[in-house]
Amino acid sequence: METASLKAKELTVGELSRRSGVATSTLRFYERKGLITSRRTTGNQRRYSRDTLRRVAFIRASQQLGTSLGEISFYLALLPEGRTPTREDWARASECYNKDLNTKIQRLEFLRDRLTDCIGCGCLSIDRCALVNPSDELGADNAGAPKLYEP
Repeated sequence: METASLKAKELTVGELSRRSGVATSTLRFYERKGLITSRRTTGNQRRYSRDTLRRVAFIRASQQLGTSLGEISFYLALLPEGRTPTREDWARASECYNKDLNTKIQRLEFLRDRLTDCIGCGCLSIDRCALVNPSDELGADNAGAPKLYEP
């Protein structure tokens, strides 16, 4: 049986959509992927807890950073089920996320710093390319250029 206090703390899919700025179809997609959860009313309507707004905001912000839904799912799984995450819960999840973001930033900086030289030289040579073959590891082994694809 649904109580008035429970209803007051929950959002319909339309309310969640309006408040988060995310289409209802996207919210249902997130739910199918296990990124957010809802309960069903006796009339089989979705009801979301208010903390789902934070989860949706986290998903959207993460997607804008290029984070895959699989990775987002991993981070959200660090948060508790059945209760609204506390600041401490979010801090633990974000600590893990920050480590991964810093690694991505380092990789992007590496690419950025070497891409100009690579494009500038015009060779795009596999045996000398700092992006594909750093330090000419293949040349040191006399292995030649690797096959990037099989015909």
